[in-house]
Amino acid sequence: MSSQEGITAEPGPTTVGPSTSSSTENDATTGEVITVTIGATVPTGFEHTAAEEVKEKIGVDARISKDRGRIYFPITTDKLFQAHLLKSVDNLFVVVEEYDHYQFKESKEETLMEMQQLASELPWTNALEVWKLNGTLKKKKGYRKGGNGTKGKSNSEATDPTVADTEQQELPQAASAAESQTKAESTSDTETSTQDSEEAEPEAKLIKFRVTCNRAGDKHSFSSNEAARDFGGAVQEFFQWKADMTKFDIEVLLNIHNVEVVIGIALTEESLHRRNISHFGPTTLRSTLCYGMLRLCQPQTSDIILDPMCGTGAIPLEGAIEFNSSFYIAGDNHDMAVNRTVNNVCHIQKRRADKGSASGLPIDTVRWDLCNLPMRTGSVDIVITDMPFGKRMGSRKNNWDLYPSCLREMARVCTPGTGKAVLLTQDKKCFAKAISRMGGLWKRLHTVWVNVGGLHAGVYLLKRTSAVFGQTPEDVYESRGTVKAQGEEKGDKELS
Repeated sequence: MSSQEGITAEPGPTTVGPSTSSSTENDATTGEVITVTIGATVPTGFEHTAAEEVKEKIGVDARISKDRGRIYFPITTDKLFQAHLLKSVDNLFVVVEEYDHYQFKESKEETLMEMQQLASELPWTNALEVWKLNGTLKKKKGYRKGGNGTKGKSNSEATDPTVADTEQQELPQAASAAESQTKAESTSDTETSTQDSEEAEPEAKLIKFRVTCNRAGDKHSFSSNEAARDFGGAVQEFFQWKADMTKFDIEVLLNIHNVEVVIGIALTEESLHRRNISHFGPTTLRSTLCYGMLRLCQPQTSDIILDPMCGTGAIPLEGAIEFNSSFYIAGDNHDMAVNRTVNNVCHIQKRRADKGSASGLPIDTVRWDLCNLPMRTGSVDIVITDMPFGKRMGSRKNNWDLYPSCLREMARVCTPGTGKAVLLTQDKKCFAKAISRMGGLWKRLHTVWVNVGGLHAGVYLLKRTSAVFGQTPEDVYESRGTVKAQGEEKGDKELS
């Protein structure tokens, strides 16, 4: 197969198996450093933002995948923990092998048979070593929360304190025996090594695994379930692992995007975006998406940053934690939303206090009327918010009145000439019309198209013009309309 000719494949368990047991243990103890490729899923549209963060914090160049929402970057095992500290990535996995132009067979049967053969030819060694090391990091550093068994994932790290030690010996006997043979090439210790492996076998724990196939493209002769089933069966036969769809130890990923194929092993059980929010609302944003929006507006020291429709406070909370040299004001007109934000802030403060860190956060919460903010004119540096899409919250009809009103009020409180706004909405038609009516106050600089819960939405970066509020044609027109409407309403009340 032409797509596999240039790849170094490790033939059979004698070379792949040993790496999953003792060699990993040796790496953990001797500190041997290897370089692997890490894949990361990121909010669609913010791939470049994630790549910039990787360059800043890890010092390597990330490659953006053809499949939107993924980036890849090299990392050495001594810096693996830094990947878990990235704020713009949702999930991490270590790459076993990747094919840029995989040549699928024409028939389904031939393709699936080829995938079964592929399982025994892949270089699993380094990826499994990283998976082992990752398990040790999770136990020591607590990167993942325990108790997520309700999501169908293993919570053994939280419930079994001996897991980290057990995992070092949990591969099948065949792998241990094969390793013994490898070590005995230059000596006559084969019998002794095999005996040691057999003695360790009673303590071994059988690994449970599952294969997850993510497939995109309409030119495949097979389904995702068929690919996962056949490839998973071959993995099970090769390693002698036990298949378990819910309480698994290893999740093997089979990502197929048109002709691009990437095989990996997951390093995160729970998405890293679930890091700040404890009290969720109907439209809570992922923390990773909030981080991307905040980086887009580039907060500076002493900036006053306003979220006038804060919901659960996801955006200002992410900012108060990651860009803490600015001050954040979170507000909403709904009591329940304000309460959720307060509870989320308290949750973070308690978590920081429990760790011995300073619990204070540069954030305050207010209940207010969005179109009549209790803020001085020109007192805010950045406005950043998730506007109602008109789906779960509000309605498309209401947005036609809401968007122009809130954009005007945002323009009033924002600093002329230097102020910025980062606004997320899926109601693109309504937003475009509202912006066209605000031409004298806002200038659109950039738009990032993102996927929010399956909806195609836009993150709009706006700059506040130097026009003085109340003196542009749009202000005069809007003000006259407001005064007229208020007069009519007053007349109606008098008549009644």
